[in-house]
Amino acid sequence: MMLEVGNLDGLFALILLIMFGPALLFIIIGAILLSKQKKKAGKVFMILAGVYCLISLGICGTMMA
Repeated sequence: MMLEVGNLDGLFALILLIMFGPALLFIIIGAILLSKQKKKAGKVFMILAGVYCLISLGICGTMMA
């Protein structure tokens, strides 16, 4: 007996949102802080965005493969 899965477009969109959503949010916050002369906090958010993106691409990328 086989189960029919159906349309998985919503699941794919959810995984992409989990992969890139927080990283994009951190980049936006970091850019705002950099423009408001809070250089150290802006750099911290940019680094957090890079680390989150690197880890999420590794974890979610292996789930999608």
